[in-house]
Amino acid sequence: MGKHRASWKRWVRDLEKKPKEPGGCCLFQMIFILILTLVAYNLYHWLWPDLRHHVLDKADLAVTFYKDIEERGPLAYGKHEDQKLYIYRDADAPEETALPVLMFIHGGGWANGDPDAYGYVGRNFAPKGFVVVNVGYRLTPEGKWPAMLTDSAAALKWTSQNIAKYGGDPERIYLMGHSAGAYNAVMLGLDRRWTRKAGLPDDTIDGVIGLAGPYDFLPLDSDNAKEAFGHVRPLAATQPVRFARRNAPPMLLATGFYDETVERENSKALFDALAAKGATVRHVVFNDMDHNGILMGLASPFDDSRIGDPRVKDAVLTFLRERVQEAARERTRAERRARELRATRDAQSPAQDPAEAQASGDIQPAGG
Repeated sequence: MGKHRASWKRWVRDLEKKPKEPGGCCLFQMIFILILTLVAYNLYHWLWPDLRHHVLDKADLAVTFYKDIEERGPLAYGKHEDQKLYIYRDADAPEETALPVLMFIHGGGWANGDPDAYGYVGRNFAPKGFVVVNVGYRLTPEGKWPAMLTDSAAALKWTSQNIAKYGGDPERIYLMGHSAGAYNAVMLGLDRRWTRKAGLPDDTIDGVIGLAGPYDFLPLDSDNAKEAFGHVRPLAATQPVRFARRNAPPMLLATGFYDETVERENSKALFDALAAKGATVRHVVFNDMDHNGILMGLASPFDDSRIGDPRVKDAVLTFLRERVQEAARERTRAERRARELRATRDAQSPAQDPAEAQASGDIQPAGG
């Protein structure tokens, strides 16, 4: 390193000693600017993938530091370092109450990202009555298809089996993801191969929220997509739109009108496919948002109507609360049906012999 530094200094001295020719000074400046540009470019691509995700989380933390949120993690659900998750729960939530679970899967083009950088999802949704689980998964090159799906299914299985210990209800699990994470979440909801391979019942997922997700993105036109899916044959097997079905979990598909990273037509295509099958699905387009703006709407202070935009968070909470209420109604109906079935069986059972009843104490002797 010292040898290269000395050579650089000699080159600069020699250049300065040369007679000043017309344009010579400008040439030196251009070379210097070019070198700085190359250094800045490489630093940008080295730091930016992780930094850009953490900036939003740090901004949220500065605003929500006063919230009493219990955070657990990282907890491993597999052997790879990326197979980890974090759990968030409101410390003021009743200990005896099992809360519905929101499992969030981060984006990053399947190439970068860390669940730890999305703590704001936990800090902002835990106070709304949810246990939040932020999930990581193997990233490319190890995380090529279908690794991101098998990992997400494994994280879902871990959550289903363990979340009761952290105050969550394994019977009420909702998935949410942004961008690549939305792909993972939606595919788990539609293509039952991955949950079945993980040994999960078909009704494990009670609802899915996809934010700016890619669901119909052939032909592959980005380096990240080619790295993650380019080896698959047939490529149609990777597309969520091909797995639309009537009995899919209820879905909210949201996107920004100005999204140039994942075209908004992805959400429309999946909405149309699901609606044609008769599935429960909702499609929302935020007219003045782009790819990252829709994510900012989940973090403070950008979810505040005074300085930000609460529409994304409101849409997500409305969807979740509707699903929770519907689950409660369905549970009540199931309990009523069970009681009616028991009453019918009791009414149809043979009458007990009086002698046996007296011997058992059900009928007391006269005068006794």
